[in-house]
Amino acid sequence: MAGRNEKNRTKKFDSVFFWDTARRFLDHELLKIRKKSQNTVASYRASLNICIGFLEEVKGIRRERICFNDLDRKNLKDYLVWMTDVKTWSPKTCNLRLTAVKALLSYASEECMDITQVFVSSQTVHGLNIPGSEIRYFEDRQMKALLNAPGKEKRSERRNRMLLILGYDAAMRVGEVTGLKVCDLHLNAEVPYIRILGKGGKYRSVPVMKKTVQHLRGYLREFHGDSHDPMAPLFYAVTHGIRHELSDDCIQKVLKKYAEKCRNEGIPMPEDIHLHMLRKTRAMSLYQEGCPLSYIQQMLGYENISTTSGFYAFVTLDTLAKALERTNPEGRNAEKIWKDKKISEALYRL
Repeated sequence: MAGRNEKNRTKKFDSVFFWDTARRFLDHELLKIRKKSQNTVASYRASLNICIGFLEEVKGIRRERICFNDLDRKNLKDYLVWMTDVKTWSPKTCNLRLTAVKALLSYASEECMDITQVFVSSQTVHGLNIPGSEIRYFEDRQMKALLNAPGKEKRSERRNRMLLILGYDAAMRVGEVTGLKVCDLHLNAEVPYIRILGKGGKYRSVPVMKKTVQHLRGYLREFHGDSHDPMAPLFYAVTHGIRHELSDDCIQKVLKKYAEKCRNEGIPMPEDIHLHMLRKTRAMSLYQEGCPLSYIQQMLGYENISTTSGFYAFVTLDTLAKALERTNPEGRNAEKIWKDKKISEALYRL
């Protein structure tokens, strides 16, 4: 027993244990046990490799010699400073990179008690403060222009139009769009809906609007009329005669292409457009129309209502302006209520 304890006490200095544990964490724990998506695992892998690169390049530790003890509090704080000052990454990015390291340490501490001290120490390294920012979404005019941007002459244009319509209507993430199968459509149900495979391998059902159902029926006739494979990707490309699902990069190129077309037609568009903005726009539209946050939560696939309220439960400028008009119908000649001394005292106190 004593020999075994002695072996455990040296694990945090064991580079072989570090590499074996890190690989098990990525390839088995995250993927098989926690059912994380391939994209999530890839993000964790990239973050851990960046930290390993920091230890090698900045701390001078040869990567084959890296062990869990090298992820101590001091090195993690230096890592955070390096990401901020040298790499000039945003606070959100730095925090995500740090979270991946802490997640690995948490897993390793469960596998071996020797790592517990390093893990507990890592918890005292706090992430950077993230300044609040306005939720970015499309205005009505921008959204309509973007959905109408694809032409109808080319087959690929008709596919892209359907992709944008469904991605917006169902408020989907880019990986959820690319992962859609023909069998995920349930257009003949009493309430037509689609089943979406979201984060963590969890499905959610989202109703589809009548007009979108009509678009989908036409799309299925054209793009899947000769196929009876329910597992075929709903949106696909053909390479060397073989159908395959679209990549995330392909959808990003589609968005940039149509955003540029809108700009050329005089409609301003954000420079860093991405599919997630369609998702936010759909959620904001529902929120502004009075849809309960719990319904929006279900549609977006959020487990925690605070996630939904934190992102969408705020008043837009237009909503605020209308509210102010209602509370001050007499316009500019009305006496400002905050000039009252008691009201002023109530507003300006700690």
